[in-house]
Amino acid sequence: MNERTKNHWITNRTGSVMNAVTLAMLPGVIAMAAAYGVGIFWNLAWLALLSCAVEVGCTTMRYGFAAARQRQFDLGDGTTVLAAVIMSICLPPFVSPAILAVAALAAIGLAKHAYGGLGQNIFNPAMVGYAVILLSFPLALASWPGATDGLTGATLLSEFRYRGNLTANEFFTGRLANNAQTLAAGLFALGGAWLIYQRIMHWRIPLTVLVTVGVLAGILHDGGSSASLGSPWFHWTTGGTVAAAFFVATDPVTHPARPQHQVLFAILIGCLLFLLRTQGNLPDGIAFAVLLANCTTPLFNRLHRQQLALGDSKRA
Repeated sequence: MNERTKNHWITNRTGSVMNAVTLAMLPGVIAMAAAYGVGIFWNLAWLALLSCAVEVGCTTMRYGFAAARQRQFDLGDGTTVLAAVIMSICLPPFVSPAILAVAALAAIGLAKHAYGGLGQNIFNPAMVGYAVILLSFPLALASWPGATDGLTGATLLSEFRYRGNLTANEFFTGRLANNAQTLAAGLFALGGAWLIYQRIMHWRIPLTVLVTVGVLAGILHDGGSSASLGSPWFHWTTGGTVAAAFFVATDPVTHPARPQHQVLFAILIGCLLFLLRTQGNLPDGIAFAVLLANCTTPLFNRLHRQQLALGDSKRA
């Protein structure tokens, strides 16, 4: 198999997997659009267009136009569109195209190609793109319609955290904002379950993330008093915890290779998510929890290689 044929085979294989993941996300995306309007699709369309443009530019600079064209500018692997879909559900409707362009540059240009392209990146590109614009344009990303939240859940989580002396029941009385998130979370979970059934992803990472968040929330819920940090159900169905557990934490490039290390990686994400969400200055903990956990992946993979080498030496 020559190099061109090999690259083409890898691209097609990766593309079929990434397209399946994108398809599994669509019901949850549609649920969010039904709740918050077509502005969600506005974000998705712009991010897909801008991310693909950055992909074309980066591959052209790396390989030259002729070689990049033969590689179809690496658009066939499906990772660029998937990153755009993930970023789009993190954002309030109708974000400025200029801000979305910064997200695309950070995600595809910085987090992906600056590390050497597909399979070489340490950090999840979609989370890098989102984190950059969240820190750069916080006010622009805080305007959710009807004081509700998206995947990041900044508004509802902020309101709950700074609810004063209200109990959890008093806070949620008459609030319908969380119903849309519950529906979207359920559809994201169904999409993830379908991917597990198709053996495209394994259950250990999403389940461990959700269990970790649930255990911490359950311990600190204290029955829903004014000092409660929120019930497990609240933390599962707000802030896009379910979507992140199934579609972000499971990124095969940025999570460890060894199953035992994947469990530790998922526990770390769950702990960081809950800590940042309840104690940090920013109520959104998902992007930063994932990116901090990504830092441990090279260490886990190095330990895995050392264990394999030690096993080979013993057998020899």
